[in-house]
Amino acid sequence: MSQDRTDRGLAGGRSAAARQDVAALQAALAAEQATCYGYGIVGSHLTGARFAAASADCVAHERARDSLTGMILARGGRPRPAAAAYRLPIAVSTAAQARSLAIALERQVSAAYLGLVAVSDPALRRFAAVNMRAAAVRTARWGGRSQAFPGLPASSVRAARRSGRAD
Repeated sequence: MSQDRTDRGLAGGRSAAARQDVAALQAALAAEQATCYGYGIVGSHLTGARFAAASADCVAHERARDSLTGMILARGGRPRPAAAAYRLPIAVSTAAQARSLAIALERQVSAAYLGLVAVSDPALRRFAAVNMRAAAVRTARWGGRSQAFPGLPASSVRAARRSGRAD
């Protein structure tokens, strides 16, 4: 196995489509790993029903992480391990900041699933769509505004509208 293929977490001899699938799966896995970490921070600043919601959301992300790991292995890839720690997009010291972090985490994980929506395998596209929808629901439940195209940066949506591609 070449060093190049090992670095991407692929077994040798895979097609371009399989390499694309595994790369998209790896990106989604990395986002889920970071989100699991982030929800540990979110939950540590909440109590009662909000803590329970954060715990349930963390479990949902752990399940998605485990599913992604299995999908990578089934395609001959080697799942990349989670980092020991992650830089969070928001500093958290209050419950309000914890809710803001939960919203940011859900938006980031949704953006990571965009790569899976673009692959040729319909099962992977369906998995990505289901997880993007779940992330959008969680975002709204945490108080985030809904987005017409979850996962896409607002600037991309505005540019598409100006060019006439998003209507």
